[in-house]
Amino acid sequence: MTHLIALIDGSGYSQSVCDLTRWVAERTEASVELLHVLGRRNTDSEPADLSGNLKLGARSALLKELADLDEQKNKLELKRGRLLLEEAKTGLTDKGLETVTTKLRHGDLIETIAEFEGDADLILVGKRGEAADFAKLHLGSNLERVVRAAKKPILVASRAFKPINKFLIAFDGGESAMKAVRHIAQGKLFTGLPCTLLSVGKPTSSLQEKLDEAATILRKAGYEVDAGIVPGEPEEVIKDKIEAENIDILVMGAYGHSRIRNLIIGSTTTEMVRSCHVPVMMFR
Repeated sequence: MTHLIALIDGSGYSQSVCDLTRWVAERTEASVELLHVLGRRNTDSEPADLSGNLKLGARSALLKELADLDEQKNKLELKRGRLLLEEAKTGLTDKGLETVTTKLRHGDLIETIAEFEGDADLILVGKRGEAADFAKLHLGSNLERVVRAAKKPILVASRAFKPINKFLIAFDGGESAMKAVRHIAQGKLFTGLPCTLLSVGKPTSSLQEKLDEAATILRKAGYEVDAGIVPGEPEEVIKDKIEAENIDILVMGAYGHSRIRNLIIGSTTTEMVRSCHVPVMMFR
């Protein structure tokens, strides 16, 4: 892993994203690019045009005033974006990271990620953004869009960062799960950390064979692996396992037809990521 993209906004998750980014960068010697995207003009929030019943002079004056306010708002958003990025960059460089750059873009988040992810090995994003309803613990509106669109692995930061000492791979034997296993075996990110390799559901010879293969790949790479199949509902079993064994990060596939992989897109995913209080790393 050589290059990270960290998505920064003004939410309470930005600090956690930065802390998680620093952890990844230190372990992988990666460069960091902090990215803040100003969304396209939101017409829903614009003042209603009440000038229709005004005389020409008054209407022109009002429209000019509204245009001036809009320009001022855009300037303030740009200034705020630059401040957010500079603050995040300073926080990372002050703690020892050397290669940290920033990018401020205006436009659609997904289009911006598509533009820049080619050079990245991992994209980091907060579980919720500024618009999320924290009282109801809704997930950020952009999270699912990012997961669906990005071609690179996604690491979703939880609300508060804590040291990562052990990790769990939710394994169903599918291609994305095997991709996660190979990525971990070949990389530096989880080196030295104990691994729980967990399959959820009815034990079958085929699943056991694939689980053994994945465990062998990880053990050959030097990992201490605790592998097993547990019956039950994936969202409940995985959540309970994380809490019971103090797992610090969850790794899983992002797409597929099995129940575990479908966690990432759909109602079960929403519940899983919403209720899971640790970072989640997802592979397509």
